[in-house]
Amino acid sequence: MLEFLEFENNTNFIEILFKSIEEGLVITNKERDIVYVNKRALELFGYQQHELLGEKIEILIPPQYHGNHSKHVQKYAVKPEKKRMGAGRVLASQKKDGSTFYSEISLNHIDIVSKKYFVALITDVSKRVHAENKIKELNTRLEEKVSIRTKELEKSKLLYTAVAQNFPNGTINVFDKDLNYIFAEGKELLKYGVTSEKLIGTSYLARLPKTIRRSMNTKLQKVFDGKKIEFEIQIESSYFSISAVPLFNNLNEIDSILVVETNITSQKNASQKLKASLLKEKEINEMKSNFVSMASHEFRTPLSTIMSSVSIINTYINKGKLEGTQKHIKRIKSSVNGLTSILNDFLSTDKLESRKVAPNLTTFNYSTFKTNITEELQALCRQDQTIISSINVENVEINSDQDIIKNILYNLVSNAIKYSEEGQEIIINSAIYEDELVMEVLDFGIGIPQNEQKHLFNRFFRAKNTVNIKGTGLGLNIVQSYLDLLKGNITFDSEENIGTSFIVKIPLK
Repeated sequence: MLEFLEFENNTNFIEILFKSIEEGLVITNKERDIVYVNKRALELFGYQQHELLGEKIEILIPPQYHGNHSKHVQKYAVKPEKKRMGAGRVLASQKKDGSTFYSEISLNHIDIVSKKYFVALITDVSKRVHAENKIKELNTRLEEKVSIRTKELEKSKLLYTAVAQNFPNGTINVFDKDLNYIFAEGKELLKYGVTSEKLIGTSYLARLPKTIRRSMNTKLQKVFDGKKIEFEIQIESSYFSISAVPLFNNLNEIDSILVVETNITSQKNASQKLKASLLKEKEINEMKSNFVSMASHEFRTPLSTIMSSVSIINTYINKGKLEGTQKHIKRIKSSVNGLTSILNDFLSTDKLESRKVAPNLTTFNYSTFKTNITEELQALCRQDQTIISSINVENVEINSDQDIIKNILYNLVSNAIKYSEEGQEIIINSAIYEDELVMEVLDFGIGIPQNEQKHLFNRFFRAKNTVNIKGTGLGLNIVQSYLDLLKGNITFDSEENIGTSFIVKIPLK
């Protein structure tokens, strides 16, 4: 109490403290007795001045900290210095009513009249601590949300990767602005033995053929302008469908693109086969329609000839003039041969189109074959027409399809007979080499106009100078199809009103 009076009497000192200190001020002696408190300290702790003076400093501290506090004070008394209690931490202080608040305490010592006193400046930081705790709580919640969201994203990424890895017949890719891989997955990678890890950071364009790199770069760069594109590309024998869309970052900028690459080769091939099949069916229907149209026209004349000749023959027989029937019998034979030729052309075309014809390779004597076929063809010749046949080697055997070669010669020679005048020669030259049969059919007939020669092997094609000559326009098309079966080829040389030469080459091995 006497010490308190010493402070009380020193008015200058008290005045300076009250004016300069806004914090709570508590002064104790070495024995931890409170010898002075300012008004702010009384407000903080809820005491009257007389209730604190002479009391131990621990009255302002929660009971659980009393033991440690007395030890700290004793230690500080041995070596006093200016310091902050619990540096870096907030301390708990206790009010008169038993409630606590958070405080920061600055500690110092002073000497008055040869006595040592300890000065504590106390600041209530409860609002700040509560605010900090609120922030910590919010941060904790935010971290929890981030953790949950991160797990969700990782789960989504795993799901997305799993989907992408099992993407059938293609790949799902993400490229940066230089079209380098950021992401790549899909079953198509397995076909090339490539893993997504090997692709990351590498160039997409470098994996493409040089011929399409520039066009692909041009198309994909448009996606960085915000455009969505779809197109198809062909790489060697494979076809791919490409779909590309832009990807936006947090700044709403396009820094990458998503490219879905689907292998559509099987669908493309199926579509092409279907298209070819429909086209073939259309051609067959057109062929049948053309044949019906042609047959109705071509059959009319020979049938009329047969009917009229039969009537005339019947008249000659009734009159007993049999010598007059020969001419009409010949006309009937000629008409029947014409009808047979038309039917044979159609049947041959139908068999070839339906793939019912396959090579039947046998070994036969070509010299004998040539002689027999020449005799058969001679019977088809017009008046005074002659077939002259030659061969570079006699009595030789070859291995090929005898029936197909016969049909080829039959079509070529019958055309030569048909388009040659009476009394003209038709020449068949044959040459047999070790690995090839060469046959030439030469006539001196009407020839083929130069501007129409490019259509010569088309089905139902007939040159303008043949309109008055019966025919189906199928013969040379049939010859070409037969040669395709034997892997042979045909060439020709023709000049209008001079004649035509066809050269056929058939491999024998």
